[in-house]
Amino acid sequence: MTEAARPPAVRKQDTLDRLEKDVDAWVSTASLDGTPYLMPLSFLWTDGTLLLSTSRTNPTARNLIANPRVQLTLGEVRDVIHVTGTAELVTPTDAEAAAFAAKAGFDPRPLPNYPFFRVTPTKIQAWREVEELKARVLMTDGHWLS
Repeated sequence: MTEAARPPAVRKQDTLDRLEKDVDAWVSTASLDGTPYLMPLSFLWTDGTLLLSTSRTNPTARNLIANPRVQLTLGEVRDVIHVTGTAELVTPTDAEAAAFAAKAGFDPRPLPNYPFFRVTPTKIQAWREVEELKARVLMTDGHWLS
């Protein structure tokens, strides 16, 4: 059973709520030769960006260092959020690192081989059912639409 499409402002707020509350996302990266890699990672939504951490030896980290383009997906098939963005190696603030650890239930700071990456969204899409597909783009070129 399908529902009426949410107005864009409601979908944007629902998306922001999910980014704030959800803990994990599917993170899709690719090596320089185009080999795809998909890994679930915890994230922290902070100041309009997503903070991630994974082992430097993990293909996700190696891919992000070589090719910063990334796609993250939250939710289920009938309530999905796609975030396209670019990642960079960062040293988070103490407050960000503590918030990440609290939210994720995992603190990478004491581990010498767990860098943090900050993903800056360039495009965000969100939809639940077919009625929302036409207007699924909520952010483009890093700017929220209406």
